[in-house]
Amino acid sequence: MTEPKLTYAASGVDINRQDDALARIKPLVKATRTPGVRSDIGLFGGLYSARFEEKAPILVSSMDGVGTKMKVARLADRWNTVGADLVNHCINDILVQGARPLFFLDYVAAQRLEPAVIEQIIQGMAGACQEGGLALIGGEMAEMPGVYAEGEVDVAGTIVGVVDEPDLLPRLEAMAAGDVLIGLPSTGLHTNGYSLARKVCFDLAGLGVGDLLPGTDQTVGEALLAVHRSYLKPVLPLVKAHRLLGMAHITGGGLTDNLPRVLPGHLDAAIVTGSWQVPPLFQFLIEKAALPVEDARRSFNLGVGLVLIAARAEVPGLLKDLVAAGERPWVLGELVPGTGQVTYR
Repeated sequence: MTEPKLTYAASGVDINRQDDALARIKPLVKATRTPGVRSDIGLFGGLYSARFEEKAPILVSSMDGVGTKMKVARLADRWNTVGADLVNHCINDILVQGARPLFFLDYVAAQRLEPAVIEQIIQGMAGACQEGGLALIGGEMAEMPGVYAEGEVDVAGTIVGVVDEPDLLPRLEAMAAGDVLIGLPSTGLHTNGYSLARKVCFDLAGLGVGDLLPGTDQTVGEALLAVHRSYLKPVLPLVKAHRLLGMAHITGGGLTDNLPRVLPGHLDAAIVTGSWQVPPLFQFLIEKAALPVEDARRSFNLGVGLVLIAARAEVPGLLKDLVAAGERPWVLGELVPGTGQVTYR
């Protein structure tokens, strides 16, 4: 009796599914094309012109993922938001150094590649790329049944941007005591704190993704999957006009761990804790978990998605211009003599 032949598909990797997914996403990727792109999807590498408008261009790159927010997407069977999360997170990470985004590359891995799921994820990425003016020039799809559990999907992405050297942030040497911290609101958890948030919502509170989140008019799924917003459009013009001394993207580690990354060693960031209202989602998570305040400050952004650092004389004009751009800014605190840490008042 002849033994059946083992094929790649029988081992769990179906190239036909990958081809189907690729056919679905090609028009989405093509729609993100910008003038600098010099290649089409399908080559071994993406090509991008190095003829920049900046006189002294410096490339800025970053890479990130969306963590266990993917598990919430799976529970809700809603995948387009995590694609946008990924792109926007990366845009913000290079924006705080003064860079405008040029192009993006994605990585999608799963136990089993479902073409419809891949299409939704790339729809979110492509939409965020179009909104941010950057091109999705390449990526990778990997089907790995021996690595991921059944139904699991993960995403990661790399962004490359450019900044003119005179616009590069932070300007540590220009910072001084009395400079002001301006907060810009987040849209929710963004892409951090989900392991704790899932534990609180689904285990401690016993809620499902379709249940109403206490204290809000949103379902748990809607609140947890709110898209990580981009700050590019309202903030980049301020960078170009040299009106900022620095910025911090408030991600994992919260205000406590992220602000010191853009501070000189002789100054502290003094946060006024009553200067903003912590959104109901965070209040619920903190209260339900009986989370110590310092843990909360390092686990979540608590409603602060981006912090701008500016000279005090710039603040009235900055607040006015940010409001005109549709933002809801507030004075979060100031720089004081210290050792490069964050303090709370």
